[in-house]
Amino acid sequence: MKKEAIFNNNQQCKTRIMAIKDTMEILSGKWKFHILGTLTLGDKLRFMDLMREVDGIGSKMLSQELQDLEMNHLISRTVLNTKPVTVEYQITDFGKTLVPIIDEIAKWGIEYRNFVYDKNK
Repeated sequence: MKKEAIFNNNQQCKTRIMAIKDTMEILSGKWKFHILGTLTLGDKLRFMDLMREVDGIGSKMLSQELQDLEMNHLISRTVLNTKPVTVEYQITDFGKTLVPIIDEIAKWGIEYRNFVYDKNK
């Protein structure tokens, strides 16, 4: 007897799926978690500090990702009145709500690396 898939079409399920979709859209991409993870470890970082910390990212991509994160209220951008102009980025209070998720992703990544490394011995 073949079992058919049951799809839950109630409002709670639809709301949950929409929330997951929104979250994945906001945090998708190769660099966003790396940028957020870096900003959670520092207080305020300048653009070039982030360029050095986020290994492999180009300035155009970093600029674009920072704009996306700022637009979604996860980081704030402060332009200082200096010559030349200095810009600092920091994680917002709302962005800090992602810290437990980022910590869990890091924890899982460490466990995964250990698992793969031990398996390949």
